[in-house]
Amino acid sequence: MTSILWALLLISSCQAAEKLAAYNVDPAETTVSGLSSGAFFATQLHVAFSASIKGAGIVAGGPYDCAAQMSYASCMYSGTPSVTKSISNTKAWSGNKIDDIKNLAKHKVYMISGTSDTTVSASVMNQLYKYYVTESQFIPSANVVYKKDLKSAHTFPTDFDGTGNNPCTSTSSPYVSNCGFDGAGAILEHMYGSLKPRNNGALTGKFIEFDQQEFIANARSAGMSTTAWVYVPKSCANGDVCRLHIAYHGCLQGYEKIGDKYVKNTGYNRWADTNNLIILYPQAVATTSRSATLRAPFPNSNGCWDWIGWYGTDFNVKSGKQSTAMKKMIDRVVSGFNPIEAPSQLQVNSVTDNSATLSWKQVTGASGYNIYRNGGKVNSQVITSTTYTDTNLNSGSTYTFTVKAVSSQGSESAASNSVIVKTTGEAPAIETPSGLSITGTTSNSVSLQWTASATAEQYNVYRDGNKVATVSVSSYTDTGLSAGTQYKYQVSSVKGAQESDKSTEVTFTTQIQKVCFSASNYNHVTAGRARQSGGYVFANGSNQSMGLYNIFVITNLCQTQENYYVIE
Repeated sequence: MTSILWALLLISSCQAAEKLAAYNVDPAETTVSGLSSGAFFATQLHVAFSASIKGAGIVAGGPYDCAAQMSYASCMYSGTPSVTKSISNTKAWSGNKIDDIKNLAKHKVYMISGTSDTTVSASVMNQLYKYYVTESQFIPSANVVYKKDLKSAHTFPTDFDGTGNNPCTSTSSPYVSNCGFDGAGAILEHMYGSLKPRNNGALTGKFIEFDQQEFIANARSAGMSTTAWVYVPKSCANGDVCRLHIAYHGCLQGYEKIGDKYVKNTGYNRWADTNNLIILYPQAVATTSRSATLRAPFPNSNGCWDWIGWYGTDFNVKSGKQSTAMKKMIDRVVSGFNPIEAPSQLQVNSVTDNSATLSWKQVTGASGYNIYRNGGKVNSQVITSTTYTDTNLNSGSTYTFTVKAVSSQGSESAASNSVIVKTTGEAPAIETPSGLSITGTTSNSVSLQWTASATAEQYNVYRDGNKVATVSVSSYTDTGLSAGTQYKYQVSSVKGAQESDKSTEVTFTTQIQKVCFSASNYNHVTAGRARQSGGYVFANGSNQSMGLYNIFVITNLCQTQENYYVIE
């Protein structure tokens, strides 16, 4: 009788579910997050669809592609799974099985590891950090926050009490806890920047149960429920430009396991309500069958997201069953995007020796405007009127201006028509750029910056005496370099047909591509990769202890730069 009632409940739920609607959501403003299996899955989606997803929040998750390389258990508990193969696969699949990994360089990631989490400990998340940052350099370290001092177990951290939630130091259902830390807020603010205060009272938006099986054939056999949930703030339902965040629950956290506790108690909706954020809550379900090639010795009985390969060997790339379904959901939500119009009728009203006054036609729905001179933004704060006077010009100089409208969420329109301004008076001499410095290096690139010249319209960048680029801003990243090679750089100012003297020269050597050697400690010393002292061996550069000096201890040693080795 119970099974019949449950079946009827599922049928009525499917009948009640709506079709997932399209909203005025900026396609460039989609992010993901997750806990546990949802965290592993969020990383998969983030890497596979990096052209569509701009950031990820990972709570108790591990490296991309981990379970495809080894037993799932090695990617959990207190494991330290190697990321070498995951990184090489990511590079090999880039632009094919997954989106171009160059997209990741602009992304932001927030990682949370609880000090009492024994299900996915900090040792696993340390490897995820290596995957994203130190070993691969896919994402700059400045773009990744790794919080690992939270005294929590395997749970999603909040700073408020939710009905039925478990204690912060307990790994128990529903795996959502008041830990005195707003995990949802920290994740969202890192990826989206400063947000308006959250709504701690009654929400003004609407929870909608939608038909999830529309996006995947035989949904339940592929580990996905027939329905899922989405929270839509009132502003987004009314057509304002919004953003999309997708929150993936962990194992044993789907709606069929814990009801709406993950959907309503994690805190995402409070931030969504005041910041034009739609929160999508996809739903996974348990299945009893398993693939013959499955690495895990059990079926997906806990309703986890597929980070192991239950539903196909392509689970970790764009063609995976669950991955494909998620991309279809994203595409549906953002298909209603109606970008703000570009300003029109930009014109020059007046010009002096050092100023120009501009005006343009007002754009409906714009909260303000940004002014661009020679490709660089002029204003530090959004301009709320439709006129602007730029007083930071040089006499006898030519400038090109455009204007972009700004939406209520800070997204910009396309540029207006351009206008050319030539100030009155005599042109000054061209100033040589100063302060040329190196801000970052990899094995095949270097990032440069310098002090902007007041008289420059553009800059020429020289590598080893040869011009390699002309740019309109005072920074440049040169790519395609050879590893372990020395290069010299200079820059000059350009104004019209005139060019200044070249700047002071800077010299640097690209990093050496990581090369790993698995050998006995005796052979490492013999090859010059390590040294021995008092019967023990230490890696050159990092000085990490490798153990006893003999032919029996085998160490995997990787060279990351000249005469610098680390233990893998």
